[in-house]
Amino acid sequence: MKFHLNLIKAVNSAIYQIFEESKYADKVLERLLKSDNRWGARDRAFIAENTYEMVRFWRLITTCAALENHELNEPNLFTLFGTWQVVKGVRIPDWQEFRNVDPKKIEHTYNQLKTKRKFIYSFPDWMDEMGVKELGKQWNKEAEALNDTAPVVIRVNLLKTTKDQLAASLAAREIKTHVIEGCKDGLRLDQRQNLFITPEFKEGLFEVQDASSQLVVPFLQIEPGMRVIDACAGAGGKTLHLAAVMGNKGRIISMDTEQWKLDEMKKRGRRAGVSNVEPRLIEGPKTIKKLADSADRLLLDVPCSGMGVLKRNPDAKWKLDAGFIERLHHTQQEIVSNYASMVKIGGKMVYATCSIFPSENEQQVQKFLAQNTNFELEEMKTILPSESGFDGFFMARMKRIQ
Repeated sequence: MKFHLNLIKAVNSAIYQIFEESKYADKVLERLLKSDNRWGARDRAFIAENTYEMVRFWRLITTCAALENHELNEPNLFTLFGTWQVVKGVRIPDWQEFRNVDPKKIEHTYNQLKTKRKFIYSFPDWMDEMGVKELGKQWNKEAEALNDTAPVVIRVNLLKTTKDQLAASLAAREIKTHVIEGCKDGLRLDQRQNLFITPEFKEGLFEVQDASSQLVVPFLQIEPGMRVIDACAGAGGKTLHLAAVMGNKGRIISMDTEQWKLDEMKKRGRRAGVSNVEPRLIEGPKTIKKLADSADRLLLDVPCSGMGVLKRNPDAKWKLDAGFIERLHHTQQEIVSNYASMVKIGGKMVYATCSIFPSENEQQVQKFLAQNTNFELEEMKTILPSESGFDGFFMARMKRIQ
């Protein structure tokens, strides 16, 4: 591997912003990769891949580096980068910047750590302990899988094209894809590429959406003409999927507590050719009460820890804490208990998270059903990263019977 000083400095800059300034990795890289138009595809890939790898394995890297001064100054950033290369088995160049990198010492420390899960897969103590508590022995497999590189998956917008047409159009641009078993509208890229500059994206022919996330809307069992409420819509990824499956027929009320997210959803909706969505800001309990007994289907993609999507958002490992997850449990239960009133008799509701922890999933559903006997469980599904190769997701479909 040939190293270039300016690219390593770019990685160091990203790492500094993520860990020292507490910025989100995806936003840091988005800005950074736009900052120098001289970088080609390989340069951009080097920066992005090394940054994400270092974030994923941060605990392992910092432990192997054994820095006396933990400040993220330039010498230490080069030491950390060099340490990661040694851990990967890559020979680093004989540069002054790597003067503090001791390969033999690093290899010795690594050999001592490689049987210790929380180091080799780089999890904070509390998160590793919670993983064992929640999943038992299964946590070993999930801890490993959550450090894999997330595949790039797109959802074909059936309002504008077909899967075959889009695959052919992208292939003409040397963007190769293949179908995903069990994911009706999904295509997986054979190689990571920047899709957002393609005419196909600008024309709204697809959205980037993981295969597991794409399973939530079909699980809701919707039909064209229904009245559907997406009550935790965010920027509208699943709202757009709902509209496509419904063929723009019926009505979708897309709700969130943040207006800027609904504004982003409207912008995405225009690009996608969506015409049956009504954005609605949740201003308080009255917003929910006005919609009582009105929905054929209700989607609750509730706020969660994101423990199923760490391969996509690895910096969350270092931003979350146990107290936040405990507070989430209360928020999740509050949402499902209060928002369920919008489902009419005979209607159905899906409670979904991108977490793999039962305390956010099955246990929340069981608690809700125990307190709301007018609902019955139809089906629950957990998607584990170690089994699917994609994000971790949970979904439970419940029917209102009275």
